[in-house]
Amino acid sequence: MNTHIAMTHNEDAIPVLLVSTQAPLDVLHASAASRFLAVTQMMESLASLDITGAKGADVQQLAHAAAMLLRDGCDVMDVLGRQIQLQA
Repeated sequence: MNTHIAMTHNEDAIPVLLVSTQAPLDVLHASAASRFLAVTQMMESLASLDITGAKGADVQQLAHAAAMLLRDGCDVMDVLGRQIQLQA
């Protein structure tokens, strides 16, 4: 397995955001969990607000930020799952 895997959301052909495949399991888990928690808190905040007057661009930007955090967390969980499979 490569020592680093490119994250899904890279803005360019040359990946800048990478996940270490050699990071300890607890570190990978904490990284993914922090992203999932950030998205959860953002969505809970949005759910409690009246966004009927929000601009479409604002909602789109929030959705994009949430999608990036979720994708990052999923990428890290993928590496975590691969490491667990290798240990089995």
